[in-house]
Amino acid sequence: MNKKRTPLQQTLLYLFVFIVCIVILYPYFVMFTTAAKTDAEMYAANMTILPQQWQWSNFLGIWSAAPVFKYFLNSLVVSGGATFLAILCGIPAAYAMARMRFKGKTFFLGAVIVSQMFSPVVLLVGIYKLMVSMHLSNSLVGLILLNAAFNQAFAIWLLRGTFLTISAEMEQAAMIDGCGTVQALIRVVLPMAAPGIITTLIFVFINSWNEYTIALTLIQDDLLKPITVGINVFYGYNFIQWQYLFATSLFATIPVIVLFLCIEKHLVAGLTAGGVKG
Repeated sequence: MNKKRTPLQQTLLYLFVFIVCIVILYPYFVMFTTAAKTDAEMYAANMTILPQQWQWSNFLGIWSAAPVFKYFLNSLVVSGGATFLAILCGIPAAYAMARMRFKGKTFFLGAVIVSQMFSPVVLLVGIYKLMVSMHLSNSLVGLILLNAAFNQAFAIWLLRGTFLTISAEMEQAAMIDGCGTVQALIRVVLPMAAPGIITTLIFVFINSWNEYTIALTLIQDDLLKPITVGINVFYGYNFIQWQYLFATSLFATIPVIVLFLCIEKHLVAGLTAGGVKG
């Protein structure tokens, strides 16, 4: 039986949560106020946190100052495509790791973990040469494939933990009713594994959305850059448009926030399911 918190404990808990929220949200508050400042205020000697004159036109000016919408669209295509591929390949691989027995299974699971230790920066030269040889060095398809590959190990590991929480008897009952292995997976296992799949989807999408190094190296065409690289257009040789930079950064957080809010109710269940020891 859970012990009821005292009023003092409840107050301290709320105070702690409030402080944590302030610490987390403060950088976004500074970004918002900075995005609404004029050029004169940005380089003033006595610059304040709040703008003296709110320049709301900065939030509209970014769309004409640079092809920001195109950058957003590129990021959505790359992140969505990489997430789809990672989930599509991760589900059968994770299901095999959770249900089947075969030689080399332990080695494969170890290799999945080890692959997460390699940063894309370490493999950057080899990746670039490979993409050039495949004529994918300056294309969104190349970014989709690479982002899916680098998130594949995480997707397999998390989905495997989710499948382990689902009783094998459920599939056996479906097979008795005439379902094959694939049908049992699609009709029985996947609906029950929805929280874990959604959790994996969120993390893969966020990782792909935030990727910077590979996109900076592979993409030369300005209209093919994702938002993380395209935002550099506001950096000049001797002048930085900070208000446009921060305004674009705020808009860049919107897709991730919207995705999280739409499916956040499945997040805790998915993380718990993925933490099963197996």
